[in-house]
Amino acid sequence: MSTKSSPGADPGGMGRRIEEALELIEMELRHTIAFINDSVVPQVRNESAYAMRTLAEKLHDLADRFEKPKGPQF
Repeated sequence: MSTKSSPGADPGGMGRRIEEALELIEMELRHTIAFINDSVVPQVRNESAYAMRTLAEKLHDLADRFEKPKGPQF
């Protein structure tokens, strides 16, 4: 049995178009990954380090308050 393609259909044309689309998708994914690695990751690291330092300062202040002697307790 043979299968007939529709009139005007280019055998292999659809397959080639899919391959081209996949190549474009892969290229865009590579660009997206590069952008995330080059821009997003460093920014997240900087902001995380800042947040951890701020938290450390607040915890240090809290520890100082715990150690500070209070008035007489009965």
